[in-house]
Amino acid sequence: MNIGLILAGGTGERIKDYDKPKQFVEVEGKLLISYCLQAFEECPDIDHICIVAPMEWQNQLGDYIYAAPGKSRQHSIYNGLLAIRKYKPTNVIIHDAARPLVATGDISLVIKASRGYDGATPALNITDTTYRSIDGKVIIEALNRDELFAGQTPECYDYSKYLALHGNMSDDDLANVRGSSEIAVRNKLKIALCEGNPGNFKITTNAELEFFINIVKNGEAL
Repeated sequence: MNIGLILAGGTGERIKDYDKPKQFVEVEGKLLISYCLQAFEECPDIDHICIVAPMEWQNQLGDYIYAAPGKSRQHSIYNGLLAIRKYKPTNVIIHDAARPLVATGDISLVIKASRGYDGATPALNITDTTYRSIDGKVIIEALNRDELFAGQTPECYDYSKYLALHGNMSDDDLANVRGSSEIAVRNKLKIALCEGNPGNFKITTNAELEFFINIVKNGEAL
């Protein structure tokens, strides 16, 4: 059994001029989160969907499994993992609601790529020259971009193994996690890479939100 876990608990502090989190902004008559939900609903490899969202939005989203947001992204993931435990899933497929243009093929691909591994994540090759800097002002190292990849969601994990990792972490450890795969890799789980989708971009800024709105208005998204 594969369960999609949609993260929609963020406050979207970097998005200005809107009176609500970005995932609940209305775009052409639909909440932004509805665009990725449609892809998960139409994906034949997904059996159930769980949404991590504030209570005030849950009633507007429909008949899904729900979990409350946590104080960090990884806390929210943990809440979602606990909410779906009774369904005994084989895999959990974690996706950010702020990536509304995910395709059903992206979801199926990451599930397929996880077979024989403990999980899989889509990623894009980095084509720009990439530097490392501690203070953001002075370069201390030029990195080999052939060994670097930009991760995306949806990410697929062996549910039982991924849940067990969270149970062994302190509250502070969970708060300091920088990405879903960090704790998997840190604990020696074998996570495969699969081809990412450049169109499956994450909305973080006003410019990215406006770009998505224009895509939808021009009929380039469902």
